[in-house]
Amino acid sequence: MSTVNIRTTQNVDINYQPASLSDRIFAFLLDGLIMAAYVIICIYILATFFNDPGWIAIVFFLPIFFYHLTSEVFFNGQSIGKRQMKIRVLKLDGTPPELGAYLLRWMLRIIDISFINGGVAVTSILLTQNNQRLGDLAAGTTVVKLQSVKKVSSHELIKSLEVDEHYVVTFPQVTQLSPEQIRLINQALEANRKNAIREPAIRLSEKVQGLLNIQTDMPPIKFLYTVVKDYQYLTSR
Repeated sequence: MSTVNIRTTQNVDINYQPASLSDRIFAFLLDGLIMAAYVIICIYILATFFNDPGWIAIVFFLPIFFYHLTSEVFFNGQSIGKRQMKIRVLKLDGTPPELGAYLLRWMLRIIDISFINGGVAVTSILLTQNNQRLGDLAAGTTVVKLQSVKKVSSHELIKSLEVDEHYVVTFPQVTQLSPEQIRLINQALEANRKNAIREPAIRLSEKVQGLLNIQTDMPPIKFLYTVVKDYQYLTSR
């Protein structure tokens, strides 16, 4: 299976699974159904309560025009369809896109989606290395697949970070890590907890084990939580 290689600003290489063409098409169709339902409701309201809709109709239909732009801006790179398909827009440097990137993607939808019934977007996604449509190429973004994660186990691990006086350190060598490295680990754990993005944590787990010469059978997520917990305990004493 192909992957999208992203180098973060901390020079950590992360391999994401790109959203498949079918994932993106189904997300597009789901969004289309939502917008179609909204249009039907608007038409009913206008026909029932307004004799001369005029500019009122324009106001009613503005949300449709800006749907993809506003949903991705306010929902962290996801429309409702993308959320259901568990895919997300991400920049190629691993950071969330800024407003300008979302705006470029949205503006180029006219070429990507509207021309020859989406044929431009499909062709571009199939032929580019990182499965990018023209809007992605211009904005420096792509769409990646989010991995599923059990929320209960995440919350249990977070609660376990509360260190008491009887706590026993598992990896005393964590004091070799810098505050910046711990901050990066926390960011990866937060990405896993909030967005079910596990790959950064998995990659960091491998790097930390190699850096500190640790051999463990712990799952990557639990290992990193233990590292943070040990670090907090040892540096607070």
